[in-house]
Amino acid sequence: MVRREIALGEVWFGCPTICVEDSPDLLALYLPSGAEFGFPERGEFPCGRHPWQVAGHTAWTGHGKLMLQRPGEAHSVDVFWSGPERAFAGWYFNLQDPFRRTPIGVDTLDHELDLWWAADADRYVFKDVEIFAQRLVEGRYPGQGAAIRAEGDRIAALLDAGERWWDESWKTWQPDPTWPVPRLPANWAS
Repeated sequence: MVRREIALGEVWFGCPTICVEDSPDLLALYLPSGAEFGFPERGEFPCGRHPWQVAGHTAWTGHGKLMLQRPGEAHSVDVFWSGPERAFAGWYFNLQDPFRRTPIGVDTLDHELDLWWAADADRYVFKDVEIFAQRLVEGRYPGQGAAIRAEGDRIAALLDAGERWWDESWKTWQPDPTWPVPRLPANWAS
């Protein structure tokens, strides 16, 4: 499945993923190491070029990441691993538009503001608070600033209350070693 980001009405970024689960309650997508990043060649780019394109990133590196998303929710719970032993590194609560299905995958938009709960930490931390504030000034999320902040606060309150709305056994999940690295289809940006 192709996961695309749509910024102010136009395709801004895309990456190929492997669908691990697609049920009424969960869409689990795996972004493996080596999966290429796609940046459209044509467009108005009202937000400027995607930050990963500007930084010269062309593909995902590391162990890959697993993105757990529930329909209608404005975040995903991403699972990260580290080191040669592929140890669980932590939970990453990625604030984003609720995913919308397309003929080739899903569309969303990363909201920059996130929460990170490292495996060895007692508590989560908010991430990219200053960058998120700057993106609001730049106009990347017109009329959405309060709702994005509220989603972050909602997740924080659930975590503080000990709620776990995802299955924590995902931290031991392993990709099938025979899976090929997916590629973007030719028409991914249209």
